[in-house]
Amino acid sequence: MSLNVEVLPDAGAAAARAAEWIGAAIREAAAARGCALVAASGGRDPWPMYRALAAQALPWDCVHVFQVDERVAPLHDDDRNWLHLRESLLARVPIEATHAHAMPVEEDDLASAASSYSARLCAVAGNPPVLDVVHLGLGGDGHTASLVPGDAAVDCTEGDVAVTEPYRGRRRMTLTFPVLSQARRVLWLVTGEEKRDALAKLRRGDASIPASRVAAKEQLVVADAAAAG
Repeated sequence: MSLNVEVLPDAGAAAARAAEWIGAAIREAAAARGCALVAASGGRDPWPMYRALAAQALPWDCVHVFQVDERVAPLHDDDRNWLHLRESLLARVPIEATHAHAMPVEEDDLASAASSYSARLCAVAGNPPVLDVVHLGLGGDGHTASLVPGDAAVDCTEGDVAVTEPYRGRRRMTLTFPVLSQARRVLWLVTGEEKRDALAKLRRGDASIPASRVAAKEQLVVADAAAAG
């Protein structure tokens, strides 16, 4: 595994650099394999990055966008990552409707919904699924995706998609570490002083935080100065 780190002056510059890197990864994947398979994380931090990505001239007709994680909430609830991903990115680009893959968290049977999403992922990305580029965030407690300290989903090795226990008021659906680690490239966007300790642990491979379990061969951390210290 190679974990490279770039530090930018502020969150805006970090978002622009992250979008540039993801755009280049999409172009390379499309040229090499005829499609680009992307997985996008939730949270507020990536919204500027998604808007910057939408401004690029990319081969959107051959891009598939999956979710890394999603809160279990109604479709139009402001807590939904999909709502903000759509507003910041998907509604701004000419992506095929069938290439935008929302996690089915409205279903009553969440375990069945997770299996359904796993099947969709495998149908597009192979079995086991290999994504071209995965965007990840980093929580102050060292979580990434919705793989939080102490949750059983952290240790899930059999499935591609898991459902967590409640975290900050919501259950989550999330890709598991095997899928994240199989990705060709991983981009971490880490901003804010509250992430400083977790980022330091990630950089040294501290096994005490879940984020350190991502074992993809090519990983880039784009951080702002506040997070990098």
